[in-house]
Amino acid sequence: MSARKILFIDRDGTLILEPPDEQIDSFEKFALVDGCIAALQRCVAAGYELVMVSNQDGLGSDSFPQHTFDGPQQLLLQILKSQGIAFGEILIDPTLPRDGRDTRKPGVGMMRHWLADDGWSRSGSAVIGDRETDVQFAANLGVRSFKLGRDGDWDAIAHALCDAPRAATVERNTRETRIRVEVDLDRTATPQITTGLGFFDHMLEQLGKHGGFALTLSCAGDTHVDEHHVVEDCGLAIGEALKRALGDKRGIGRYGAAGEGAGALDALVLPMDETLARAALDLSGRAYFVFDGAFPRERVGDLPTELVQDFFEGFASAARANVHLKVLYGRSSHHQIEAVFKAFARALRAACAKDRQLRRMLPSTKGLL
Repeated sequence: MSARKILFIDRDGTLILEPPDEQIDSFEKFALVDGCIAALQRCVAAGYELVMVSNQDGLGSDSFPQHTFDGPQQLLLQILKSQGIAFGEILIDPTLPRDGRDTRKPGVGMMRHWLADDGWSRSGSAVIGDRETDVQFAANLGVRSFKLGRDGDWDAIAHALCDAPRAATVERNTRETRIRVEVDLDRTATPQITTGLGFFDHMLEQLGKHGGFALTLSCAGDTHVDEHHVVEDCGLAIGEALKRALGDKRGIGRYGAAGEGAGALDALVLPMDETLARAALDLSGRAYFVFDGAFPRERVGDLPTELVQDFFEGFASAARANVHLKVLYGRSSHHQIEAVFKAFARALRAACAKDRQLRRMLPSTKGLL
């Protein structure tokens, strides 16, 4: 039997919107945080147990009478219960910061019975809150933390907890470029790209959009010297992030042609107006890059066309993948480059997709990818 997974959840600012005076002592101040119900339903369905842990400054005092707290609290619990969400335990600390009690978060005085219990999984559990004190509370408890805002909204947190996302963050800092890349292969989102090269940004947006994954990239580079470092290093960083996100690659399609339906291979021959481009991909663990094509113009916008190959070669090297790209025909350099990026994105989407027949099998007779 697997150990229990517990979510220790803050209340004010996490489940209920926190008013300016930081005291929810009337029904007029009661409002739920957007998305918390749907997210908690997902977490409960995924097997998480819920514990509420909240600081309530001066609860029971003349300035914060117990009965003014009880009404909104009962309303919260009733609403959540009606949606299949129940807390196994509710822990409230009424002390003030000046009291210095270890029961007040980030202290773990209220958690002694949990710390003494070996029946729940520290690695599988988490704290969810909206303040740095919640983050420190999680560290003191020995579990991971999710802070609303820093780690996204409730939907993003539920995704991280319930979907075992294939995600990675890579920071690549050199004397020439400073790059941060975030990828999540199991979530779609509008790509957020900033490299200082407008046309290159547009192409990387195609990669995330048509690849079907969340992609965020920021790059500050020495474009006053040359565009080469930015373009190549972004390829290296994205390739490294993809390799990390894929983990051991069990259960993936592996090949760019491994899509659903008989037309999957044909879909990798991608048209864009007068242009036709082809992409093929193997996440083999071996880096190899082949490009066949020539662009009529030396530049498209602020991107030298010769650097298109440098980007994909950098990607293939860091992702340890076979990448084959071909421009079959076309007149416009803009269209040719965009078709190549879109075709590659579709090939990448198929290669990274989870194959239902493979499940957790490794798509290789070698036993290693």
